Amino acid sequence: MAYGVWGIFLLGLIDSIGVPFPATMDALLILIAVKTPGRAYFAATLAVLGSLGGNVMLFEAARHGMRRLIRVVPEPGKPQRFRAWFHRYGLLSVFIPAATPILPLPLKVFVISAGVLHTPLFRFVIVILVARALRYFVDAYLGIKLGLDAQGFFQRNAWTLIGIALAIAAALYLLLHWNDRRQSGSTS
Repeated sequence: MAYGVWGIFLLGLIDSIGVPFPATMDALLILIAVKTPGRAYFAATLAVLGSLGGNVMLFEAARHGMRRLIRVVPEPGKPQRFRAWFHRYGLLSVFIPAATPILPLPLKVFVISAGVLHTPLFRFVIVILVARALRYFVDAYLGIKLGLDAQGFFQRNAWTLIGIALAIAAALYLLLHWNDRRQSGSTS
């Protein structure tokens, strides 16, 4: 709080690089929204940008670090089911912990997996941007509307919020699956 809303950017960056501060960002955004409602959405924007920057740094470090550690190229045709699955659906596993403030889900594990498995950077950035914007702007909104009881709202509705995040993930999965079937039907 001593650094103001710019401290939010720095905290988002540090938290996303790999130094975990579970639920700290959510609590700070709510506190800023309660004390200075006019700056709540600006603080949420800086939190999104800080988190995006930190996650991209971690993603790129994992991507380039693995190239230095592993010099063996997998044989073509060798089954790589996890890699194929992650390329198709793995960003859902990034979206859920990035958007859900309730459980300390291991977002960094999925960010590192996305980097190591060479997920396209643009797709990764879009998923983090949407998930964090959803999460942090909801924090700011609830802080403005509910005041300090916003944290209590999250605690009282934890399972509902997790259910909503899982429903969004399931809908995205079904949309991808439907798109695959539609494309395979049009190529036949």
